[in-house]
Amino acid sequence: MAETGPPTALAEALARVGDRWTLLLIEALLDGPRRFGDLQADVPGIAPNILTQRLRHLEREALAVARPYSERPPRFVYELTDAGAELAGALRLLADWGARHAESAEPLRHADCGTALEARWWCPSCEVPVEEGAAAEGELI
Repeated sequence: MAETGPPTALAEALARVGDRWTLLLIEALLDGPRRFGDLQADVPGIAPNILTQRLRHLEREALAVARPYSERPPRFVYELTDAGAELAGALRLLADWGARHAESAEPLRHADCGTALEARWWCPSCEVPVEEGAAAEGELI
């Protein structure tokens, strides 16, 4: 049996958010707190039982919190934690890739001029853009 090392950073991330419905829920919650019914409308095609499962998963992973707004019947509003909100950049990168590789998807655009946005890696220490080939080996970036 082959030895396996510790999970990669990507494997860890995918274990926490690596399915379609979870990512779409995070995207819907990026705009602010939402009620269950709002999330059903914002994520077309999600079944109520799947929505419930994914919301509970996001809570267990500390990516979202449920705050009660009604006791009878018990109802909640869901919102991202700081850790959940940090996923905005990753979702933008996935959306950018999707827009470039699907005929029907529209890219994100600059609100002021309408130009399609491009995602870039940035080194905060050097304050320069970094090309993919200049990333450290062993990491997927």
